[in-house]
Amino acid sequence: MYEMKKHLTKKWEITFMELENDVGKKFKLTRILPDMSVAETKVFRSKEEAKKQFDEWLK
Repeated sequence: MYEMKKHLTKKWEITFMELENDVGKKFKLTRILPDMSVAETKVFRSKEEAKKQFDEWLK
């Protein structure tokens, strides 16, 4: 699973990725501000927590 959205006014590009290994699933969120080469990444074990952060970043 991979999803990318752009914030309309702040110009952040936000990606949501689902990763899986032998331990289990993880959800990786990254937001990038391409004009300034700035990025922030967070990894969650819960899809609900990742979705909550994803929605917060899009506000």
